[in-house]
Amino acid sequence: MSPPALPTPHSLDLWFHDCLAKITHLITSNTPTKRPSSYSKPWWTPELTQLRRISHHTPPLMRKNQTLRPLAGVARNTYFKAIQSAKSVHWSQFLATVDSRSVWDARKIAAGRASDRFPTLENAASPTQINNSLLHHFFPPRPSPPPPLILPAFKDVPPVLPAEVSSALRKSSNTSPPEPSGIHYPIWKQVRKANERLLLSLFTPLLTYGYHPIAMKKANGIVLDKPRKPDYRTPASFRIIVLLKTVSKILEILSALCLASAARSLGLLHPNQFGSLAGLGSFEAVATLTHEVRLLQAASFKVSTLFLDVKGGFDNVCANKLATILPRGGVSAYLVASIKSFLSIRQCLLIFQDAAKDFCPVAVGTPEGSPISPSFLCST
Repeated sequence: MSPPALPTPHSLDLWFHDCLAKITHLITSNTPTKRPSSYSKPWWTPELTQLRRISHHTPPLMRKNQTLRPLAGVARNTYFKAIQSAKSVHWSQFLATVDSRSVWDARKIAAGRASDRFPTLENAASPTQINNSLLHHFFPPRPSPPPPLILPAFKDVPPVLPAEVSSALRKSSNTSPPEPSGIHYPIWKQVRKANERLLLSLFTPLLTYGYHPIAMKKANGIVLDKPRKPDYRTPASFRIIVLLKTVSKILEILSALCLASAARSLGLLHPNQFGSLAGLGSFEAVATLTHEVRLLQAASFKVSTLFLDVKGGFDNVCANKLATILPRGGVSAYLVASIKSFLSIRQCLLIFQDAAKDFCPVAVGTPEGSPISPSFLCST
């Protein structure tokens, strides 16, 4: 798994693709298929298992003996009615045992899930036109800088430690939504336990050369409607949640930790910055605001607070501008190169009803689902 001696973007892409393909093959060939949880269908009964078996076995017998044709319809209807009855009985039993802890679960189940709104945009009739309108709104085309011909090795790159990979995996949720390759975080956690050096040998060359492979720049963009919008005929009424590859997000967490540490030590963060920083969240922000208000009120001042909602922050991050700002603040060259490579030449596949299954280039913006994206906004 040694990288090429004098790597180019193309050769490093090939090296990473081969390594990732071998790791994926080992994972898929040695990971057993997970059986459905008993909690996924708590209303299921042994009688339904028997009815499902009869419903599935009747059609082959019917093809051999046409006199059994009426029995196939009876078996199928009996099976579906039994499912409805089992769900009704289970729901009644659940409501009969609702307490203070499960009452909100009951309310959520009773309300049901709101159906996703299909984007019906002005001057966009076909799915292809809708796809292009959303892409131009969220990711306006801009010229991308050409990749370097040769990737120089940076000398000030600190080694990736096993404890840092373990910390990055601990920050990763086991219930995160599926990503394009289908490898979830619990699988990578088991890979780390089996071979602690594997991820280190994969990430260290990428940080050494400040390069983010193309294989980790392809992502799925889920188009979701924003609630309580008066009109859903404009792209602004929707948002895009980007699902990235889990192996890429592990590397992004490592880069985010390095960027956050550099931003703190170099004074790139505002003293009142709370979001996207370890140990500083909404509680600390509210406590600080309350303290300042009471302090001024105690001095007989009249206090007012102005709240601003900054929109489109993630969508307007520019790789070239960010790569210009960070070195001025003293951020290491390898980290600047890695961030610039991460933001450049990205591709996104928008997913909505009847959407085109083609990856489209993204020349501006940072993925909203990336662990390092909030750090870009804090540092700038």
